[in-house]
Amino acid sequence: MAVVKDISSRDTSRNPRSKATLVILGLLAVAIFAGLCALGTWQVHRLAWKRALIAQVDQRAHAPATPAPGKNEWAQLTQDNAEYRHVTASGTYHFDKQTLVQAATELGSGYWVMTPLQLADGGIVLVNRGFVLPAWRKDAANSAQPPAPGQVTGLLRMGEPASGFLRNNDPAANLWYSRDLPGIAAARGLADVAPYFIDADAASSPGKDAAREPVGGLTMINFPNNHLTYAITWYALALMVIVGVVIFVREEKRARRPD
Repeated sequence: MAVVKDISSRDTSRNPRSKATLVILGLLAVAIFAGLCALGTWQVHRLAWKRALIAQVDQRAHAPATPAPGKNEWAQLTQDNAEYRHVTASGTYHFDKQTLVQAATELGSGYWVMTPLQLADGGIVLVNRGFVLPAWRKDAANSAQPPAPGQVTGLLRMGEPASGFLRNNDPAANLWYSRDLPGIAAARGLADVAPYFIDADAASSPGKDAAREPVGGLTMINFPNNHLTYAITWYALALMVIVGVVIFVREEKRARRPD
């Protein structure tokens, strides 16, 4: 029985790998390790960027309100330098040219009320006066009001793409899924429209019943920040590569050890 056991042990032993195979496997392990470390480091940089963005947006949103950019400033506005500024504007509301954009909020499914506000310099800023339920839309009087002076304070938001999630705006059918400012301006015959809109705060649109009037102050400022988790994951995988290499080297040494 001892002889049989010895023969079986030698039969199942593995022959050492060739030098070429070891070189290829080593290079592959180095490449995988370097790639995983690079991904982890990239996520660390992304984490720093996201934290700076969150701090910047928080500072802008809670700073004292400043006058909304006029026509002479529009060309310089970008997402990076303007998004979420706390602004105020006054002018004349044109309720007959407002647009309802489909939305889902904590109050239910309904619409954002995008109403043109004509400024003193002749430019027009679309104002998101707040959220309404479908019952509000059925009352024709809400869109038949004559022009009236108005003032708004809220957050500056740059325009959205021409399509919403899995849906495209249909101006001909008056169906809007995103706050596409050029598209809304063209559909309503508006000229000199700002490249941004203003999300009215609760003080500017103090409605409580979304079935009867717009409810403002519902802007969500929430940026997902999972970069630390991603970084830890990539670095952990890189560590697993090292562990795997150590185990491989140990087994290779055993295979080369003379009986």
